[in-house]
Amino acid sequence: MSEVRRIVLADDHPLFRAGVALSLAETGRYDVVAQVPDADGAVASVREAEPDLALIDLSMPGSGLDAVRRIAESAPTVRVVVLTASESDDDVLAALAAGAKGYVLKGVGSENLVDVLDAVMRGESYVPPTLAARILSAMRRPAPQAVRDDPLARLTDREDEILRLVADGLSNKEVGLRLDLQEKTVKHHMTSILGKLNVRNRTEAAVLLKDRPRSG
Repeated sequence: MSEVRRIVLADDHPLFRAGVALSLAETGRYDVVAQVPDADGAVASVREAEPDLALIDLSMPGSGLDAVRRIAESAPTVRVVVLTASESDDDVLAALAAGAKGYVLKGVGSENLVDVLDAVMRGESYVPPTLAARILSAMRRPAPQAVRDDPLARLTDREDEILRLVADGLSNKEVGLRLDLQEKTVKHHMTSILGKLNVRNRTEAAVLLKDRPRSG
């Protein structure tokens, strides 16, 4: 009988967590040993349970991307797979840069999810083919000189607007109130910003903005 792999599952939707845990348990090859609703819980559970895998949602309290990064740094033997609804190229790239070995969309069937987990446990990486093709196509296009010289030029107008407010000391909730956005939407934008700037946290992103040479 093959070894049963231990998993920490982090997602802020209890019913979704329960469904995933049940589907994996039915395979007889995977056991969800901890279910948590936020990033801090994910990091703590990985430290305590010492699992083989961590399944992490990007959109949950505390930033799923931050959880991926912290787990990859503190527990490098744990393979991290992102399980999310986001099809954003920026989210995929940010997750992989943070240390994720796989990126799976929440609409995936249980058999396909198990196939992905098996592949990751063999040392492979996984991104949905449609997303991978789109990202590779975008990467083949040469970046404008301004983007190569200034990483902040990669930001959209909305991301730039959010980063400026963050640099002024506003929280995600305060930014949302100022721009009439949901806090979860602001968190998504911050995830994208961190990935594009290749920084670890909002403080480093704000420092980049403040250090940017003034034109003229």
